Amino acid sequence: MAGVLGCGVLAGAGAGAGYWRYTTPGPLPATTPLVIPPGGYASTIAALQRGGVLRDNPVDVDVFRAAILLTRHDGQLHAAELQFPAFASMRDILNVLRHGQPVRHPMTIPEGLTAKQILALVNEAPLLTGHAGLPGEGETLPQTYYYLRGMARAALVGRMKLAMQREVERVWEGRDPSLPLRDPEQLVILASIVEKETGLPEERPHVARVFLNRLRLGMKLQADPTTIYALTDGAGRLGRPLTHADMATQSPYNTYVTIGLPPAPICSPGLASLEAVAHPAQGDDLYFVASGDGAHRFTASLDEHNHNVEALRKVRGSAAGAAPAPGGGP
Repeated sequence: MAGVLGCGVLAGAGAGAGYWRYTTPGPLPATTPLVIPPGGYASTIAALQRGGVLRDNPVDVDVFRAAILLTRHDGQLHAAELQFPAFASMRDILNVLRHGQPVRHPMTIPEGLTAKQILALVNEAPLLTGHAGLPGEGETLPQTYYYLRGMARAALVGRMKLAMQREVERVWEGRDPSLPLRDPEQLVILASIVEKETGLPEERPHVARVFLNRLRLGMKLQADPTTIYALTDGAGRLGRPLTHADMATQSPYNTYVTIGLPPAPICSPGLASLEAVAHPAQGDDLYFVASGDGAHRFTASLDEHNHNVEALRKVRGSAAGAAPAPGGGP
């Protein structure tokens, strides 16, 4: 009888020690993402030990294995990249393995990037897999996307394209019915020019109105960013001021030599630029030029515009061979 009691005491003491190890804080010094590979319990435990989440000693391994079995009614363990909190106990670890959400990684696509620049960002992301083809210009929506480790690059680009398609459809449906644009594609083309012409949200509807007025009158848009796109083939910045020779470049994208919109967008415009074209400001302005303080001056007459151009030259100093309106604007 005494032997049975002694075994019971020892079993109780062992269970108490095991529970203490199960609930005591672990060795992980800071919240850390860790990839748990597919496989059995052994591969999971090995990954936890390599990541410093679980102590690397036989006693803790035995307790952890026992805890897995004793709590198996709580759910299966998952293989994924998971976030483990600092000093996670074995109980915390099992909760993450069973109920934690996979780590989502952000990728921000800024407004105004070309398709080549966007593809470069996607290709440079080290946690994605495979290759993505070059999307069409203006087909991807600038915003922040979240993806899981191991996601295919082509799948992420597909999400970007679907997001743009949905937003363009929504904006086009709610547009000002008086717009002289025949389809959503033209809206995106003009929005891409507006995106590159000004970084000030409050100016975008005004810039859109200038270009829409010019389109109605059959005037050339004379937008510097279209010339830059023609010269760089969508690679990005030109890296120098435009010259008069640049403006004579024969390209369907150069709106200094062609009338109307370019054949395709020159970048991926953001929602603000899409909305600015869909709901432009009112007015008869046909010209704008940089004011020298980050904004633009808008006018309806060429004389006033030339006066503003001259004022800008005095602020910046004219350069030999420089375009007549450095900094943008027809």
